[in-house]
Amino acid sequence: MLDYVALCLLFFVAIVLFYGVIVIHDIPYDIAKHRNHPHQDAIHVAGWVSLLTLHILWPFLWVWATLYRKDRGWGFQDGRSDHTHLADLEVQVAELKARLDRVEASPSSSNDQEN
Repeated sequence: MLDYVALCLLFFVAIVLFYGVIVIHDIPYDIAKHRNHPHQDAIHVAGWVSLLTLHILWPFLWVWATLYRKDRGWGFQDGRSDHTHLADLEVQVAELKARLDRVEASPSSSNDQEN
C-alpha cells in the first residue's frame, strides 16, 4: 500500500514540476501581454526556446518584457515632444553659426593664418 502512495506522490510531484516550469517560462510573455508590448509574440516564442535551453534566455526575456510600457514607450524619452527637441537644435545651430561667423571675422584669426 505504501508503494502505491509513494508512486502517486512521485507522479504528482513530476506533473507539478513539469507544469510549474511551463508556467514560470511564460511569465515574461504575461508581462509583455499586460503591458501591450509590440514584441509579445517574439517574447512568447523565445520563452519556448528558453524552455528548451534550460531557461538560459529567461532573465533576458524578463528584462525585454519589462522595458516597454505603453505610456512611455521604451523609457528613453524625457517627456518633451520631438518638435521641442527640433526647435532647441535649430536654436543651437543658429548660435553656433553666429559664433563661427564672429570667430572667422575677427582680425586676430586672419593674422594667425598669414604667419
